[in-house]
Amino acid sequence: MTVRDQNLEAIAPVLATFKIHQTSSVDDLKDTNIGEPVKLTGSNEVGPIGSGNQLLGKLISLTLSDNDDGDRLATVQVGGICRLAISTTYPVVGNRVVGGSSGTVIQAPTVASDPAGGNVARGTVLEINGTTDCLILLN
Repeated sequence: MTVRDQNLEAIAPVLATFKIHQTSSVDDLKDTNIGEPVKLTGSNEVGPIGSGNQLLGKLISLTLSDNDDGDRLATVQVGGICRLAISTTYPVVGNRVVGGSSGTVIQAPTVASDPAGGNVARGTVLEINGTTDCLILLN
């Protein structure tokens, strides 16, 4: 008997709904961002993650269409296990991540002392897929 492949991404995702941050009355998240990491940008509001930003979770879906700026809502996976794109500095299994460039996450930097509010690193990297993506436990 062989061991079955596990689909860890299907285990108990925790989803939450947020408003979308806007720049000049235009939503910062569009359909092309679905599947990418996002950050908290304000009170119950999300936007694209940037370099060194704290990861909130993975953008799962958006309501309405790209033409409905100001009326859309974002569904974000904030808990459970998800797969996210990576860029250099590539994460290491067992370590945490922060925002990278262009919709990716990277290895969290070493922090000599945590800033007010705590360390921005999040998650536990469970698996690395070369230089493409990683499987993360959003804890």
